[in-house]
Amino acid sequence: MSSNTWLVAGLGNPGPGYSRNRHNVGQMVLDELASRMGGKFKTHKSHASIVEGRLGIGGPRVVLAKPLTYMNLSGGPVSSLARFFDIDPAQVVAVHDEIDIPFNTIKLKLGGGEGGHNGLRDISKALGTKDYLRVRVGVGRPPGRMDTADYVLKDFSGTEAKELPFLVGDAADAVELLLAEGLTAAQQKFHATGA
Repeated sequence: MSSNTWLVAGLGNPGPGYSRNRHNVGQMVLDELASRMGGKFKTHKSHASIVEGRLGIGGPRVVLAKPLTYMNLSGGPVSSLARFFDIDPAQVVAVHDEIDIPFNTIKLKLGGGEGGHNGLRDISKALGTKDYLRVRVGVGRPPGRMDTADYVLKDFSGTEAKELPFLVGDAADAVELLLAEGLTAAQQKFHATGA
């Protein structure tokens, strides 16, 4: 039943060379959620790795998805999974890196612009709407004149790497709260902490 099932997509690029990049923080969050569910990702015909199950005891039914395409082609796998599992775009959550908020900050929103994020732009195009949920994981802005693309395709700095497990855990908590209690409750908790 689509009303009881959520699709949570962690955005990133495929392959071990990208796995620790800032751009892949969404997929790191999905790994944490899968670990909490006790699930292992399996390849699905939609060009994504997925885990199906429930978040928490008696929690909502969820499909965790990591597209196997490059970031700017995330829309195909996300829309294919939404169709396959009969999930409305309002029940789709994209977990992604966000340069417009500071590192170690999490923001949640429904719809709106993509802020130049090609993964979100492709999902909006493929779903035919911008009205899906986003869990925005702050990675901060590039220093100096560094190109944005170069910045997000680099691994987190040594200092950031020490904080990364906490950031990933907080973002996973935000997804769980969003699905269990709704957007307003999740925003009140995570937006109150600053930035």
